[in-house]
Amino acid sequence: MPGRTRRFAALVVLAGLSSLGVQRCGTPPSSPSGEALYRRYCASCHGVGGRGDGPVAATLKTPPADLTQLAKKGGGRVDEPKLLSFIDGRRWVKEHGPREMPVWGAVFDAELKEQLYTAYTGLLQSRILVEYIASIQEK
Repeated sequence: MPGRTRRFAALVVLAGLSSLGVQRCGTPPSSPSGEALYRRYCASCHGVGGRGDGPVAATLKTPPADLTQLAKKGGGRVDEPKLLSFIDGRRWVKEHGPREMPVWGAVFDAELKEQLYTAYTGLLQSRILVEYIASIQEK
């Protein structure tokens, strides 16, 4: 019996130590919702409803896009890869003139660099934002 008791005690100690490690590391913060990201980064220009009527819109040389019309302009669906590349800064259209819209991919990466994430976290937030914009399309 003493051997069994020692093994059981060792298992209890190991289980306790392993749970301390999990508690110390904690859990990563949850991802913000698409709506929260939109309100924080987009609504000032595009408006809360996405129609291009935000409080900053009147000060811009190029009016912000009505984001509720992207599916209509895209033949019934939002071109999500194109929208994502515009948000994260990989796409710039010369005809639109100087880029007044911030490159959010770089902003997301900078804000998240202190957190325990991979380099793809900024892209993930951009993707969450794209999904939200796709959800506000006018039917």
